[in-house]
Amino acid sequence: MEQKWSIRLIRLAAIFALIGTYLGSHMSGSGSYEYRPIHAHILLVGWLSMFAWGIFYRAFKVKSQKIVNIHGWTAILGVFGLTLGMWFYNINPFNFGSTFTLVFFIVGGTTLLISFALFIVVTFMIKQQEDMKN
Repeated sequence: MEQKWSIRLIRLAAIFALIGTYLGSHMSGSGSYEYRPIHAHILLVGWLSMFAWGIFYRAFKVKSQKIVNIHGWTAILGVFGLTLGMWFYNINPFNFGSTFTLVFFIVGGTTLLISFALFIVVTFMIKQQEDMKN
């Protein structure tokens, strides 16, 4: 299970890296920095965090497969939710209502926060060498 989540998270991290660097390149070329917070969060939580989680799952076995699944899905939903919510809230390209954009932003961020909290739990649930021999 960890191997499956490892490659999923690393692949998504690579996609977010491309999106984040594209936004940075676009801002630099256009001289407009309105995407700065979105660019930063895509690279920090989309690229860096997802990549780190993917490497963690490549290196360690976790005692509970259920928590690996829950962490993986909250990570994915949280990163998408936070970055899209931030885009809707700050740029509002589709003229959504302010309540919708705020709630979308908050739900995405909260889901990501839950994912980070779950990751702390995951780090305490790794199988030690003696567990893996049995």
